[in-house]
Amino acid sequence: MSYGHAALDGGLAMSNADGIIASSTAEPIAEKRTKHRWVVMGLIFCIWAIACADRANFGIALPYLKKEYHITNTEAGLIVSLFSFAYGFVQIPVGLLFKRLGEKTTGFLFAVFMILTSVFTGLMGTTSSVFLLMAYRVGLGLSEGPLGIGCTNVINRWFPAQEKGTATGLWIAASKLGPLIVPSVCLIVIHLWGWREIFYVFAVPGILLAVVWMLVVTNSPGENRFCSPAERRYIADETTVRSSAGQTLARAQMTPMPRLDAINRTKHVPQLDTIRKVFGSWNIFGIALGYGCMIGISNIFISWIPTYLITVKGFASVKMGFLASAPFIGAVAGNMLGGIISDRLLGGRRKPMMMVGALGTMIMTFLLIDAPDSVGFLGAALILAGLMLGIGFAGYSAYPMGLATKATYPTAFGIVNSVGQIGGACAPLAVGFLLDSYSWTAVFLYMVGTALLCFLLLVSVVEPVTGENNRSTK
Repeated sequence: MSYGHAALDGGLAMSNADGIIASSTAEPIAEKRTKHRWVVMGLIFCIWAIACADRANFGIALPYLKKEYHITNTEAGLIVSLFSFAYGFVQIPVGLLFKRLGEKTTGFLFAVFMILTSVFTGLMGTTSSVFLLMAYRVGLGLSEGPLGIGCTNVINRWFPAQEKGTATGLWIAASKLGPLIVPSVCLIVIHLWGWREIFYVFAVPGILLAVVWMLVVTNSPGENRFCSPAERRYIADETTVRSSAGQTLARAQMTPMPRLDAINRTKHVPQLDTIRKVFGSWNIFGIALGYGCMIGISNIFISWIPTYLITVKGFASVKMGFLASAPFIGAVAGNMLGGIISDRLLGGRRKPMMMVGALGTMIMTFLLIDAPDSVGFLGAALILAGLMLGIGFAGYSAYPMGLATKATYPTAFGIVNSVGQIGGACAPLAVGFLLDSYSWTAVFLYMVGTALLCFLLLVSVVEPVTGENNRSTK
């Protein structure tokens, strides 16, 4: 090993045989690394949970809306789907906007869209016709759509590679926590006031959180006064980082797992560093279509299961509230578990948990066909269905991080989320058609088929090797 030498007071650099450069005027050995990125993650979690609650509360209000406005199942499915169509429509344009504006979008625009989401949530309670109901659902989708890309863009900029799966898992878990708390809160609000007040109550937290966001989160870690230089270097995911004990730590690499990698189709692929490459990647579109399958199943749980529990199983409001929450109890656990396993046990591989999730969802939705009128059986089955549905969800957002650069990631995720949301929007509408023409057995078979299609799509894409900027081209 050879070293270059320099006087301590000269501030010159020294290097070792590995080419790692360290300045003698660098940070003190005991410099404290702050953890402000987890404060940012906490805000993302709360904001996304509220945003997803804003869309999920409609499912609890739906039986009351159907009665008041004499809405058919097909019309109800269309109203539910309008949100997802609008949400999906804005994904690619917003992804391109985020790429163009770069870090400038993190603060102000994110807060504006959160406020607009809350405004349209509140307007749902003022509706006096089916037309206005549809218009406000479209407005909610257009407002909430940019928040998803905003959240993942912040995670991509605020977390190093070895923590992105865990952070993304927490973000996805928040999307299930919202629907988890919705039934209980909504039933209390309906008991105290009425169904319209549901939307007024859920409109308030988003506005308050938007204000906190503008005060605490900056466009990048480098601009944030709560984020120490040591944490900024750690977030930047440089070739090496220095711990508080002065140890040099190598950046996380994907550890080879030959048997798993053969099944998983793990390989080096070109990095998607241009918009043209992003739009020409089957890996991106294959994942996007699979995501649409799983979002569709999630949308059915959110929007139609409360109606199923009341009209088919005949459960009263208390039992319905518990069972309607059951899939999301499992999904919250699955989201966090999937992200942690992906990061810590699978070395950043995203496909395995997505494939397990698709197969598990297929099995659990099949078991719901002609399920007995038992709270215990339905509760366990719905929790396990949610667990399987959620365990792979983090992968759909984290997967493009391994393919795209930080500059092109918003566009890549915009495609995944756009195709995913539009695909997912078809599911509630399909349920309406199936219920008007057939029965709930057809609905659950539709969910089984959708999960199977997702699995086949996942088989068709590769798992990109992460680390060292994925320099290989084949």
